[in-house]
This record gives sequence, structure tokens and C-alpha cells, in this order.
Amino acid sequence: MRAACKLAARVLNFAGTLVKPAVTTNEIDRAVHHMIVEAGAYPSPLGYGGFPKSICTSVNECVCHGLPDSTQLQNGDIINIDVNVFLNGYHGGTSRTFVCGEADESIKHFLKAAEECLEKGISVCRDGVNYRKIGKKISKLAYFYGYHVVERFVGHGIGPMLHSEPLILHHANDNPGRMVEGQTFTIEPILIMDKSECVTWENGWTTVTEDGSWAAQFEHTVLVTRTGAEILTKL
Repeated sequence: MRAACKLAARVLNFAGTLVKPAVTTNEIDRAVHHMIVEAGAYPSPLGYGGFPKSICTSVNECVCHGLPDSTQLQNGDIINIDVNVFLNGYHGGTSRTFVCGEADESIKHFLKAAEECLEKGISVCRDGVNYRKIGKKISKLAYFYGYHVVERFVGHGIGPMLHSEPLILHHANDNPGRMVEGQTFTIEPILIMDKSECVTWENGWTTVTEDGSWAAQFEHTVLVTRTGAEILTKL
């Protein structure tokens, strides 16, 4: 798991260097695919449930699962790149929202808040803690900043399988269940700037905000320990 997650982190870091005006998300997808294969791994999303690409690229109002295509990035866009790799029998997953070119201060503030929400969620993790504390921490901070947590998409167990129990809700909830030392799962809250419903396109994957509000997501894979959590996808 550590090896898979470190590779995912390196790949994501590389993908971020490709985010520039006039670059297409297809170009980023191809470069990332090549890096993953060269490292002796496989891009987990490719073929998963029929997904046709090696990464997800979600731009501006795209909440998640954006399909790389020939559309060029523009200065001021934000793009979440979601990387998952399968290495020696284990999956590792991580994502980050990058700015293309220059962004105004309101966007920078939004991205900082989204990343801080992830960090707050991770901070409560340790053996014996209720899963629901993650969502409580994240939603409280998002509300403080004036943003909204997307409830439709969740974190999840990850390891030999790409998606498994437990499901990690990022909003306030009363679900039962406690963390156990040795577990690995993702925490990946999605924030939107204004409260909006989410709509999935006919391709069955790409999900966007109904009113065009921008979305941001940050994700890590964590390992639960007796005293806290080890962030496996942190370089």
C-alpha cells in the first residue's frame, strides 16, 4: 500500500506540472498513463465500470469523474486531477485541485479551504474513533468558510480492491462504525462555492453542479494507526 500510494502521489505531482493554458486534459491523461505504465503499474480507473480513461479531470463546475477530452484549459480555470494506480496487488488513490495560470483571490481562498477540510478530516482519525467524526469536522469547517459539502460522493476503503467498505461520509451524519488500526481508506471531500444540486451527464460519469458553481476536491489515502493516521499519499 505504501508503494502504491507513493507512486500515486508522484504521478499526481507530475500531472500538476502539466496544467497550463492551452493544454488539453487528453494530453495530461496520455502523459500520466505513460508514467504509470513505465513504473510497472496500471491506472486503476481505466476500464473500471467501463471508464475509458486513466485519470479523472474535473474542470471548474465539474464536481468529479470528468472525462479527459480535447478541450483546452484556459487561464484561471481550476482542475481536479484524480489519480489511482494499481501496483503489486494494491491500489493507491489521491487527488488535488490545481489552478491553471493565475486565479483571483476568491478562488485561492476556496481551494485553501477545501484542502484544509481534508486536513481536518484526517486529524480526527485513529483507532477506535467513530467514522462520523470525519464528516462532522469537515462540514463544520466548510460551513465556517461559507462553502458547501457535496453529500453524494464519499470516501471509501482501498487496498486490494479499489472501492470497499468503509464508506466515509464527508457531511454531518449519525452513521455507526469505528476505525480500526491497520485500515486504509480515502478521505476526499468535495466543496462547492454555492449550494447546488449535482447533475450527471449522459456519459454516466461526468457530474457537474446544476447552477454552474465551481467545485474543488482534495484526497488522500490514509492508514489508521493506534495514535492517529499515516497519510500514505503525502510526498
